[in-house]
Amino acid sequence: MFKNAITRKPGPNFANGLTSINLGEPSFELILQQHNAYLRTLRSLGLQVDLLEALPEYPDAYFVEDVAVVTHDIAVITLPGAPSREGETETIASALAKYRDLAWIRPPGTLDGGDVMMVGNHCYIGISERTNRAGAAQLGEILEKYGMTWTPVPLAGGLHLKSDVNFIGRNTLLLSKAMVELEVFSQYDRIVVEEEEAQAANSLLVNGRLLTPKGFPRTKTLLLERGFDIIELDTSEVQKMDGGLSCMSLRF
Repeated sequence: MFKNAITRKPGPNFANGLTSINLGEPSFELILQQHNAYLRTLRSLGLQVDLLEALPEYPDAYFVEDVAVVTHDIAVITLPGAPSREGETETIASALAKYRDLAWIRPPGTLDGGDVMMVGNHCYIGISERTNRAGAAQLGEILEKYGMTWTPVPLAGGLHLKSDVNFIGRNTLLLSKAMVELEVFSQYDRIVVEEEEAQAANSLLVNGRLLTPKGFPRTKTLLLERGFDIIELDTSEVQKMDGGLSCMSLRF
């Protein structure tokens, strides 16, 4: 069960952040409404939420998941693969130091937390445009010191591992068609999202409830048919910036 979450307010220039897609002009007013709804949902599920102030000099900084990986024993401060985001780590380290001992990813390694999917005591680490093998190996070595195991997962495309696959409980993965054939995930039950609903793969399991992005009816039907207890949240403005539900918090 998660007890805590660290989040950060989106800044007024959040639309200047990194993105690879064109889903329309992002709205600051709307992302604030959606972010506040996200925070209310986390609190309703029993989490104590730390809300950090926006960092206007870093428009992607509200995607706090990318700059740290938090386990039961340690918080690993990452080295983001996008140079424009490297300055985000200092304030996250300060926030996490209240809860965990800290470790750091060092050059030449790069690592984004969006590439790290934890399933129990095991971590899958995506090798992507943002996370290189050196960064994955460093994280793996740190995790091993605390009795955890890990598997590297080379990605053929997509921004992050968790853009395309997420553990949703009950030995089940919610994943895109690009991930379904990977042998590394063969031991799990798999729910495959349609290509036109690919962003629905970034759903977030929090204390027995499954947070899912609004607007993906086929995926919603599949989840309800399997008996998942879902909460739909509107993430339209986050999606415009290549983000999703998991990106906006560190949960532990």
